[in-house]
Amino acid sequence: MIRRNGLRQRARALSDEEFASIPWVRRLASSEQDRVREGMVVTLAHPGDYICRIGRPVTYWFGLMEGLLKMSNDDSQGPIMTFAGLAPGGWFGEGTALKREIYRYNVQALRKSLVAGLPVETFHWLLDHSIGFNRFVMWQLNERLGQFIAAREIDRITDPDVRVARSLANLFHPGLFPGVGGLLRITQQELAYLVGLSRQRVNQALAVLDEAGLIEVAYGGLKMLDLPQLRSFAGQRAEAGPSLDR
Repeated sequence: MIRRNGLRQRARALSDEEFASIPWVRRLASSEQDRVREGMVVTLAHPGDYICRIGRPVTYWFGLMEGLLKMSNDDSQGPIMTFAGLAPGGWFGEGTALKREIYRYNVQALRKSLVAGLPVETFHWLLDHSIGFNRFVMWQLNERLGQFIAAREIDRITDPDVRVARSLANLFHPGLFPGVGGLLRITQQELAYLVGLSRQRVNQALAVLDEAGLIEVAYGGLKMLDLPQLRSFAGQRAEAGPSLDR
């Protein structure tokens, strides 16, 4: 939560540039934007910091401005399973915020990350007053459902190249993570954490995708060259059956 690990102590108001960069804010009337600006904060999470933790009550709806997060269970529920990677521009936890439930997942920073938080009371005020915000939340819930279905499919895929391809396609989702653009800042070790493979096997998969002209392994991250073809590659390889190269 924002109050743990010193996150609350590091919280501050958003700059004009940071506030203007949030896509859903543009859907709001000026008076609604003022209400949001008044309550929203941003904080710096260090690697390993928990943004959300299982069993804690919801107090904020969160968005990632910069950095990289992972959503997962914890070892008290069996083997660690990563549900999703969260890339810049993504907002998450709306289902929990809607129901005012405790968190049933952890969200943890994989690298230094700038995280925005909208108080849950302001979140519900927007639901009561803003048509534009309601439409965004409905769209977000629908896209998030598709993302989690894809994540469950990835867990059953034995071909490592397909696992990496599908995970990258999710992280480059232009609607859920508009802050990524054409360059995802991620290391091979961070990607390995998200897909559940060794760093060495992730490196091999990236070489395959690079050679196919779908991505480019660049300094500090990965460049997307052809997202539709990356999605097609993942689908075709999954249909063809498991790879013998483990």
